[in-house]
Amino acid sequence: MVKLKGFQKLTLTDQALQSWINALQIGKPKVVAVSLQDASGRVLAEDVIAQEDLPRFDKSAVDGYAIKSADSVGASQFKPATFQLTENPEVNAKQAKQVWTGNPIPKGANAVVMLENTKKREGKLEVWNQLAPGDNVSKKGEDIKKGEIGAKAGTRLNPYHIGLATALGYSKLKVAEKPKIAILVTGNELAEVGTQLSGNLIYDSNKIMLSAMCTELGAETTDYGIAKDNVDEIADKIQKALQSHDAVITTGGTSVGGLDLVPDAVNKLGKPGVIVHGVALRPAMPTALAMLEGKPVLVLSGNPVAAIVGFEVFGRSMVCRLLGMSKTEPRPMLKAILARRVASALGRKTYVRVRVTLKSGEFYAEPVSAKGSGAISTMTQSNGFVIVPENREGISEGETVVVHVFGSLEVADQNV
Repeated sequence: MVKLKGFQKLTLTDQALQSWINALQIGKPKVVAVSLQDASGRVLAEDVIAQEDLPRFDKSAVDGYAIKSADSVGASQFKPATFQLTENPEVNAKQAKQVWTGNPIPKGANAVVMLENTKKREGKLEVWNQLAPGDNVSKKGEDIKKGEIGAKAGTRLNPYHIGLATALGYSKLKVAEKPKIAILVTGNELAEVGTQLSGNLIYDSNKIMLSAMCTELGAETTDYGIAKDNVDEIADKIQKALQSHDAVITTGGTSVGGLDLVPDAVNKLGKPGVIVHGVALRPAMPTALAMLEGKPVLVLSGNPVAAIVGFEVFGRSMVCRLLGMSKTEPRPMLKAILARRVASALGRKTYVRVRVTLKSGEFYAEPVSAKGSGAISTMTQSNGFVIVPENREGISEGETVVVHVFGSLEVADQNV
């Protein structure tokens, strides 16, 4: 009956996260070498360092003719400068040598005139514009110099990092091994998708959803099924999961009802157990943060939206640190005009679901109505969160807000 009194004290969100991180002391991840074809989206485990200059030599940035820039002084379409064409490896005064994009700049030349600014006439070349030294030339080491860092350890690799690594001669990159995360759901009312529902049973949606969120960040997950509302069964599944995984995420059974038994099961398994239970966060207030056997255990609400927000705040940080990243990878952010007032509870950080639309060159954020933290369809109707801090009781219509974007933006203007 003590549980039924509700949370007597809530921990501020930032304080809860910091307390958990301080307790975890996650070490460096294991390192694996992967081919460049498999490296996109992975997290670098060591710096990518240029072993030589890029470009390796001065090269032409355009199709055209290499010349001495001083020979083009005063050139225009009305008074072109005339050059003698040459095939020699060295360009002398008043000579021009044809080059294509990427070709080395011949000795003696210091600029390249674009093909469209020239004309061949009677075996000679007319140049119609004046050039300065270095015009249309990519200098040796201009992109990156030997010894410089092309990408730092802890960077999530995108296609452009892969392109740079390829240009630097890398065939493989050392990346963090994907963290292994076990996901367990609890609740007598839950059934697996694919089974026949009866009575008051409902399908579990959290397990597959949280697995997808972990996978999106670069982790591997294992389905630990559904545990009944029984302390021993829950504790047994968590203990087995910890033996072969880097972290465990549970969902359900973490509020203050009589059958909310997951925090008890965690504490039964050892110390320090639950570090924080009850966060000043809306939704996701019942979230619990724990550590067992030196590994993080994230205990999320069974309500889908609360589970999403709990993962957004704590799970993303956990996965990023397991991957060796020094900071949580932030969502893309933009400023928008709030289309309608939103209310929030003073003293709690509130995640408001919004739909961002671009209209007449301005971003507008329309709050998505929600009747509770179980309304998962509000997430598919949204493409971002607006975070209301603990010291605000809401945000007024027309205020400029920061939106943390997690989906594609809607464009109202057809000509954009």
